[in-house]
Amino acid sequence: MALPVSADAAPDAPARAVTAGHFVRLKLRVMGNSFRGQGRRIAMFIGGVLLGLWFAVSGFFLFAAPGLAGDGQYAVLVAAAGGGLLVLAWLLLPLVFFGVDETLDPARFALLPLSRRTLVTGLFAAALISVPALAVLVASFGLVLTAGALGGWTAGLVAVVGVVGGVLLCVATSRAVTSAFATMLRSRRVRDLAAVLLAVTAALLGPLQVFGLAALREADWDRLAGVATVLGWTPLGAPWTAGIDVAQGRVWAAPVKLLITVASLGVLLAWWSRSLESAMVGAVSAGKAPVQRGATGGAVSQLFPRIAGWARRDRFGTLVAREARYWWRDARRRANLITIAVVGIFVPVMVNLGGSGFASTAGEGFTTGTGGSSPVLVTISMLFVGVLAAVTLANQFGFDGSAYAANVVAGVPGRVELRARMTAFSLYVLPMLAIVAVVLSVLLGRPEWIGLTAGSLAATYGAGLAVNSFVSVLGAYSLPETSNPFAMNSGAGMAKGLLTILSMVISAVVAVPMVVAAALLGDAWLWLALPVGIAYGLGTALLGAYLAGDVLDRRQPELLATVTPRR
Repeated sequence: MALPVSADAAPDAPARAVTAGHFVRLKLRVMGNSFRGQGRRIAMFIGGVLLGLWFAVSGFFLFAAPGLAGDGQYAVLVAAAGGGLLVLAWLLLPLVFFGVDETLDPARFALLPLSRRTLVTGLFAAALISVPALAVLVASFGLVLTAGALGGWTAGLVAVVGVVGGVLLCVATSRAVTSAFATMLRSRRVRDLAAVLLAVTAALLGPLQVFGLAALREADWDRLAGVATVLGWTPLGAPWTAGIDVAQGRVWAAPVKLLITVASLGVLLAWWSRSLESAMVGAVSAGKAPVQRGATGGAVSQLFPRIAGWARRDRFGTLVAREARYWWRDARRRANLITIAVVGIFVPVMVNLGGSGFASTAGEGFTTGTGGSSPVLVTISMLFVGVLAAVTLANQFGFDGSAYAANVVAGVPGRVELRARMTAFSLYVLPMLAIVAVVLSVLLGRPEWIGLTAGSLAATYGAGLAVNSFVSVLGAYSLPETSNPFAMNSGAGMAKGLLTILSMVISAVVAVPMVVAAALLGDAWLWLALPVGIAYGLGTALLGAYLAGDVLDRRQPELLATVTPRR
């Protein structure tokens, strides 16, 4: 579609077509305006640039290593494995940690006469103007050096085309997947299906880890090179290995792999185009209206969801009911709950199995058993699960945005606020932690360790709640006003990543006494872990809410200004 140049133009003046360049310039202007008077956001952006520069330089030399060494024996392995990891990172990391840059909110274009193709092309071009995309481009140009050193300028030129196609594939993957899951997570009808698909995907990481570790232990690089050759014919490795194929004399393979890249890119953009309107503008798939059950109880009781029906009808209970309802209905919060269920439960279970019987028998078949597991090792492994379960609250006020003003006006005490938020969040997380404790103990062949795993999880989860209470008050950041639960403001992805890492490290340090106790008490710890862990976790969480509540009382106006999105 075409838009007039300006309102003052003559009615019969020729219209200028909207191109991708308009979206790129608009994104740069919006980014510049969002940095005005925001010293903290500028600092975060600079930190992201420095981190991206470090990644770019390190990745460049890793990809260029075969060319610098003059040895092309493992060039395909480096290209296919490294490039495949890049695509997987762009697939998974936006769903789990960093989100996607939503500087240009598609909802703002809903009323403009723009075709879907123009909108997708422009948003895709704008998405390429980001620190992660540029860092990946620079890093992957090491493959150009390798291809050029091994096969001359022709191989280098093909590698340039392949690298550019690979970067486009990475960005398109992240956009298509986050857009699709945004639709699924907002639709109550398919919410459970999304959780199952994510769980299955995460569960596959365990067997892949087992075979990967087994292959590395055996150091059979020829076998890994064969796997990389096969990977090079998939969309994960095709764009990155095209130049290497030319350098090694397989000229016929390059156009085929570039065709695979173009076809995959087209499929991803078509997928994104189909889900863009419903996922980011706010439409939901039509369906049969749910049957409304007869309301029971008074007007106040009807505001309390079933999971929080036990709560007192006072200020604390009302806050718990509100937060519990938000965690179940808000797509952005529900996305974090699914992340906990996948990354915090299924992956650690598979990792523990791989490290305690599975990995040691990878070449002989899968057998269960405790292997080298011990109470100390299990306690250490539970640190990751409990800490990750609580890290979602690192920006809990950012979910509220400008709506947090209601709490400020009402004068809600900080301690009550934080305790209510912890309680509502725990209503969903604690059952998941109980499930992982039982499942892990059974799969390890030691049902008597249920108390050990549950106590370790309770302690580390409580420590995480305490630490994230402070982080959420002192390190909050605003989230864009959009229906996409994975959207981030420019520079906020870096803030989210840094806060996540900082919170997890500090929470793990706070939970270290549990590991020390497991090492000192030996078998007695199997009986003491559950009561001690519950007491330690509960006490730490309450102490964190008590101390962070005082800080929240002093910083309520500043916190409101921080989490309010700038238009």
